[in-house]
Amino acid sequence: MNEKYENLKLDNQLCFPLYTASRLVIQRYQPMLKDLDLTYPQYLVLMVLWEKDEVNLSAIAEKLQLQSNTLTPLLKRLQQRGFLDRKRSESDERNIVIT
Repeated sequence: MNEKYENLKLDNQLCFPLYTASRLVIQRYQPMLKDLDLTYPQYLVLMVLWEKDEVNLSAIAEKLQLQSNTLTPLLKRLQQRGFLDRKRSESDERNIVIT
């Protein structure tokens, strides 16, 4: 490879070891989460709710750095399984409160 592009090699990219480390950490959680029938993102949502019982959708999205359209189906599944409740805020119907 041209010396000019040496920094583009996979081994020279910071993102690759971070990606690998992230996958390995999530992999370590899999046995515990499998017993609970949870995905890792679902587990993270429950951890946010454990810290604070009543959180609006945008706060969860910000905390987990996910978009609300990614969280909505995940939250619906957790609600169907009885892990949480979603309702419109009484003070502002545009906000969805998760408990």
